[in-house]
Amino acid sequence: KAVGRKLAARVLKRWTEDFVDEDTGELITLERNEIILERDTILDEENIQLIISNKVETVILQKEDIEEDYSIIYNTLQKDPSSSEAEAVTHIYRQLRGSDPPDEETARGIIDKLFFSDKRYNLGDVGRYKINNKLGKGIPDTTLVLTKDDIIAIVTYLVSLINQRAELDDIDHLSNRRVRTVGEQLYAQFGVGLARMARTIRERMNVRDNEVFTPVDLINARTLSSVINSFFGTSQLSQFLDQTNPLSEITHKRRISALGPGGLSRERAGFEVRDVHYSHYGRLCTIETPEGPNIGLISTLCVHAKVNSMGFLETPYWIVENGKVSINSGIKFLSAEDEDYAKIAQANVAVSKKGDFESDKIKGREHGEFPLFEPGDLDYMDVAPNQIVGVSASLIPFLENDDANRALMGSNMQRQAVPLIRPQAPIVGTGLEGKVALDSRMLINAEGEGVVKFVDANKIVIGYDRSADEQLVSFEDNIKEYSLTKFARTNQGTCINLKPIVKKGDRVSKGTILCEGYATENGELALGTNLQVAFMPWKGYNFEDAIVISERVIQEDIFTSIHIENFELEVRDTKLGEEELTNDIPNVSEEATKDLDENGIIRIGANVAEGDILIGKITPKGETDPTPEEKLLRAIFGDKAGDVKDASLKVPPSIEGVVIDKQLYARAKKDKFQKVQEKDLLQRLEDKHNVALNELKTILIDKLLKILKEQSSNGVKSIYGEDLIPKGTKYSNAVLKKVDFSKVDYFNWVKDNEKNEMIAKLLHNYNIKANEEIGKYKREKFNISIGDELPSGVLKLAKVYIATKRKLKVGDKLAGRHGNKGIVSRIVRVEDMPFMEDGSQVDIVLNPLGVPSRMNLGQIFETVLGWSGKKLGINYATPIFDGATIHDIENQIKIAELPSLGQTYLYDGGTGDRFHQQATVGVIYMLKLSHMVDDKMHARSIGPYSLITQQPLGGKAQFGGQRFGEMEVWALEAYGASNILRELLTLKSDDIIGRAKAYEAIVKGENLPEPNIPESFNVLIHELRGLVLDVKFEK
Repeated sequence: KAVGRKLAARVLKRWTEDFVDEDTGELITLERNEIILERDTILDEENIQLIISNKVETVILQKEDIEEDYSIIYNTLQKDPSSSEAEAVTHIYRQLRGSDPPDEETARGIIDKLFFSDKRYNLGDVGRYKINNKLGKGIPDTTLVLTKDDIIAIVTYLVSLINQRAELDDIDHLSNRRVRTVGEQLYAQFGVGLARMARTIRERMNVRDNEVFTPVDLINARTLSSVINSFFGTSQLSQFLDQTNPLSEITHKRRISALGPGGLSRERAGFEVRDVHYSHYGRLCTIETPEGPNIGLISTLCVHAKVNSMGFLETPYWIVENGKVSINSGIKFLSAEDEDYAKIAQANVAVSKKGDFESDKIKGREHGEFPLFEPGDLDYMDVAPNQIVGVSASLIPFLENDDANRALMGSNMQRQAVPLIRPQAPIVGTGLEGKVALDSRMLINAEGEGVVKFVDANKIVIGYDRSADEQLVSFEDNIKEYSLTKFARTNQGTCINLKPIVKKGDRVSKGTILCEGYATENGELALGTNLQVAFMPWKGYNFEDAIVISERVIQEDIFTSIHIENFELEVRDTKLGEEELTNDIPNVSEEATKDLDENGIIRIGANVAEGDILIGKITPKGETDPTPEEKLLRAIFGDKAGDVKDASLKVPPSIEGVVIDKQLYARAKKDKFQKVQEKDLLQRLEDKHNVALNELKTILIDKLLKILKEQSSNGVKSIYGEDLIPKGTKYSNAVLKKVDFSKVDYFNWVKDNEKNEMIAKLLHNYNIKANEEIGKYKREKFNISIGDELPSGVLKLAKVYIATKRKLKVGDKLAGRHGNKGIVSRIVRVEDMPFMEDGSQVDIVLNPLGVPSRMNLGQIFETVLGWSGKKLGINYATPIFDGATIHDIENQIKIAELPSLGQTYLYDGGTGDRFHQQATVGVIYMLKLSHMVDDKMHARSIGPYSLITQQPLGGKAQFGGQRFGEMEVWALEAYGASNILRELLTLKSDDIIGRAKAYEAIVKGENLPEPNIPESFNVLIHELRGLVLDVKFEK
């Protein structure tokens, strides 16, 4: 009976074995298995005899009859108690409501509403699109609820799934994951806010039953604004922009996260979610992701990827038709689902100018496999070799020669590079540096053809060559002024300082870059600097990735950066009276307050160091009865000193620099006279604003009449579809004066399309100018009537900005672009650095052992090509996966007449002797990262203590001590250093009485006293007493 049937599972022979455990002497029973037949084996007489001889009791066979596919439905119907439609409806109602329906009509209505009512639920565009794709039904996109056809198709699919005829979905495929954009999330929040607002309106209407009320009485906008504010203020995905350099800003904006509301949590995310999937190709960067617990959950968009209207990621491809790349058809963006069964060639395939493939066999991709294709089989071709990775990884030259782990570190560390005072564009780049600098929107570009009229450090003035038509539709002068950002602070405390790169009289064209700075040079991204490098050990100072660097780098400010810190102090209204900003601070010397102005704020240009007063503030003290001595002093010196205490803001440790800016914000305080003055001011401001708007409208009407030249209207409508100028009306000054141009439709003014386009441009430019004027008026009005916007309880807010110039120090972190990071261990005098035969010294010495085990050979390729580039004065662009080969590099070395592959003998700077072996020498691009020793260095002698344990706080921010933990205690115990240990655990930690006595002993020059009981012991005693255990301490 079973001959010819297929096995659905393996056939296993099972038996048990007993043996005695040698350690415990216990008898242990183990179950053993042996595979007799594999799954999918077709049974014959021999197999059946084998099964019987091994005494296997049951085997699982695959189904024989296709009709049995629907046995699941047959079984369901067998169990169904209903025998008519009416009974079925009653049965379903009973399951839903737990009671009998009043009548059949009600029951039908409830079921219908549950499944087919758009008031109940909404599938959304994406839901309908996915259902249609999955079930292959052509139901219209506008049907946003389930239909009967959908339900039948779903049941059919599930039956196929049980019978292994349908494919299971891959949850990690990008066709099953979509991007929820900011707009979509904000839209959802607006929904919540408006629903709350509607509820409050309903409640208010119910309360005021017969009263007459206006919308103002019902609507409270705060319900909506509070939801929006909390979304931007507290959402996990609302993040502080990373502005360390332009690249970090651009990648932060292109980041995609699987965390956050409605997403995964770090703990629940398994390996599969984090892993690279074949559908990520060209959509999510396969390299750039954090190294910690978020690995794989936070990704970046690829260079050419975009998000479509449904939220699915798309990537572009050339269309291939009849075995030929159709250059005229352009490119097509495909989602992961569209791409799944397409045959796609790689971008580095040789193609002629006409689009013909130059090879008969082409490497390609299809559904996660990589077969060889003939040109006629192909559907698409990649647009660029770098489309597989994101922006950061595209900036790493010779990425194809680096191990992926190091490439990941390289792309992450480029985002931490600090902008230098003298940035240099890399000699060896990938060609994308200019595009990143441009797209960062940091630089100023010329808007058209023109001449530079004036240049200084703060502004650039350009006179544009505008045609008569351009002048007619523009509201700007031909001369335009651009202000340059000077010493502005970014979110991370780095410095944006732009300087012009054009000269007076230069001609510019559209897109010409006018300035550089903030990690850009000549319009290219310049995160670091090019240095002459040697890969060799140097007296053990570059052990374990440490870096030896020449003093020349420090002297010439090559790795110097400017960092700006801002400090602020609030003046509050306290219970005891108002606080006050002043330079007259009690018990402070004149020397300490010499740089403070009358508001107690330090002057711009003052050099400050740790402990200096930045903002002087006094706070009222609680009144106590003064002693006779205090009364006498107050009578002589006035009562100022007694009732206030110093609450000034001082420079924290490890900060030293120059004050570059200060600001004082104050809430407007008004008496009667000031209110009258304010009313007068506001009236004058409004009059001035109305005059400006009228002048602007007059200019617009003059320009419109010049374009229209006594023509008739073609039916001008408002944006709401109302008729403004009826068809056939002749245009005149009087007709146009009545029109509200902020609400007018830009098109259909006359029959001539060219003129319509000119009018559209003119109206667009007018509205931009009018909105600028309205914005300026609102700002000025706000400043007069409200003053600076401060939180409640705050009367004034003072801010001081300090700029620090940081040179490279021992302990600073440097890195290349290939994940080759290290700490500066020694700054060596120029004459002691290794030098070459021609006497030129190297700037930096890296450890050669950092290369083989890390497998990031890209740094060696870069070093060698960089040397020939420096010698020849050429910058190279070597795009990833399509860059210079080793033969190209060898050719460049020959042209530059440099030693083969950069291998040359070096000489010891100390002795002048030649080293025994050749070293690789060249030019490498190094970055200074934001992990600087100045931010990490910390020391404490006395400082704040924890309230309960009385131990010093932890961390630099709290000016805390170092934790002396369990293992450190063991180390001292192992040494037998009992005195040091006792001191650390008592006097230097939480022995309160001992601390005071130790201070006294030090001052008097006596020996330190015996320690007392540490406070943490008392905490333990109190804890035990809390558990009703009376612990007494007996001597």
